Amino acid sequence: MITSLQIGNTLKSFFTEIGEMSYFAGRFFKELFTKPFEFKELLRQCYNMGNRSLFLVGITGFILGLVFTLQSRPTLMEFGAQSWMPSMVSISIVREIGPVIIALICAGKISSGIGAELGSMRVTEQIDAMEVSGTNPFKYLVVTRIMAATLMIPLLIIFGDAIALFGSALVENLKGDVSFQLYFNKVFNAIEFSDILPATVKSFFFGFAIGLVGSFKGYNCSKGTVGVGEASNSAVVYTSMLLFIIDFIAVFVTDIFFEL
Repeated sequence: MITSLQIGNTLKSFFTEIGEMSYFAGRFFKELFTKPFEFKELLRQCYNMGNRSLFLVGITGFILGLVFTLQSRPTLMEFGAQSWMPSMVSISIVREIGPVIIALICAGKISSGIGAELGSMRVTEQIDAMEVSGTNPFKYLVVTRIMAATLMIPLLIIFGDAIALFGSALVENLKGDVSFQLYFNKVFNAIEFSDILPATVKSFFFGFAIGLVGSFKGYNCSKGTVGVGEASNSAVVYTSMLLFIIDFIAVFVTDIFFEL
């Protein structure tokens, strides 16, 4: 039976971790604008997170477009509204489904990878060795990874959305004899500025959350090799939860400034 003391300790540890992560984020912004700037490491991390995630994101986006169209097509055909398929699919994917699904995929791959990598460096005392040698490990390891995730996740989301729309167009071409040109003409006629801007802006916050949580869990890892697994696992869990919170806030704010 859960006692009030256990609940109190759980809440205390939760809010303590929130405070520590907020301090960690504040330190990131402080280090971000101070010299020296680790451009080479930033480019290397962008390559690791972006290029090596293209295949996974592409497969995810393609299957997303296929499944979403195949599932929606029978319902629209019942009402004779299959001509609205390109508009419905494009708006749904660009606004909500594409960014959230691809961000969750990236959270599982990138955030867990950052947590495991930094956690391994922490338990093997490589980070301590960098501090002793006069190198700033926070700037070299943390700032570059958070910045790389913030920059690359929006690009991966755009790439995944494009592949998803291609998958949807393929289904329409095979089942409805709709040409690719006609399909994408309807897509571009349906998508407006108010669809693209909020989705793009929130994708930067998704990338920041993925990099921040993964770096925080790995950089503060403890308990030896067991802690590395815990850091990697908790990075995915916390990031996924944070992505849904960010998405809710983004939709709420968008509803205020744009007419949905």
